[in-house]
Amino acid sequence: MSMAYAGPVIDPHHHLWDLSLGKHPWLAPRNDGEKAFGSIDAIRTDYGIAEYLRDAKGQNIVATVHVEAGWSDADPLGESGWLDSLDRSSGVAARYVARVPLASPDAPRLLEAEAANPAVAGIRDIVSWHPDPAQSFVRSDGMMSDSDWRAGLKTASDLGLVFDLMLFPWQMDQACLLVSDFADTQFVLNHCGSPVERSPDGVAQWREGLKRLADAPNVAIKISDPVAYDHDWTPDSLAEVILHCIACFGPSRAMFASDFPVSGLHADFAALYGAFRQIASAFSMDEQEALFFSTANRIYRLGLSATDTSGERALV
Repeated sequence: MSMAYAGPVIDPHHHLWDLSLGKHPWLAPRNDGEKAFGSIDAIRTDYGIAEYLRDAKGQNIVATVHVEAGWSDADPLGESGWLDSLDRSSGVAARYVARVPLASPDAPRLLEAEAANPAVAGIRDIVSWHPDPAQSFVRSDGMMSDSDWRAGLKTASDLGLVFDLMLFPWQMDQACLLVSDFADTQFVLNHCGSPVERSPDGVAQWREGLKRLADAPNVAIKISDPVAYDHDWTPDSLAEVILHCIACFGPSRAMFASDFPVSGLHADFAALYGAFRQIASAFSMDEQEALFFSTANRIYRLGLSATDTSGERALV
């Protein structure tokens, strides 16, 4: 067995927000049910670079990728502009995955503006549809087959942007068609493929869907926030999900990510990354480096060197 990984780490999925800006409607207090990951009251508070650095202390993180955090559609481009205004010299938010509603008539202009920002490496437009409206992230199913949405995705792809794909397991068939039709687009599946249904049938559906999606060479996976769907987790219970993700995609197409502060609802940062390190210690050091650093470095075009950054560029 290899030793646990102690080299430089890239966190390719987390969020920042300043609630005083009034740009995150989903974080406003409300009483209309909760999302699939449960109550979010604990994260209805400002979460900036200082808070991230506090949580990630001691993990040897050298750079991060900020993923769109539900910024208001009424202010397109505002989130990237806000991130640009922050002091990112620590390496936090070195790259962004921005939000553009791909079916919007304004999508081409917005995509071109985002792509012109050297910090923007990708786009996310969540497609996670749930038959229970309280659990759904979008209003209707079938976004991935919508012609306007696909036109937007083609524009994003032509601009060289990665697409972060967030869905539920019962949408895997649609996703397999999508990634086949967009064979030149780099997709990154979020949150382990969202194994939210924990019944034996639900787990089997997730396992099979993930295996089929992994057959497409243009899809990678973020092993992010596995605790969202496993609130009473143990390292062993997380290992069942994590090892299946790695078995399907291989270390060169898989990356560990925090999804903080959302993951903080069910685990602290050190415990989450401790579980990642423990589970990954079964792999070779080169494979561990891929999971913690190299895959994210390549896909999000961070341009870092594991040897140059070790011990020198760590954020915390």
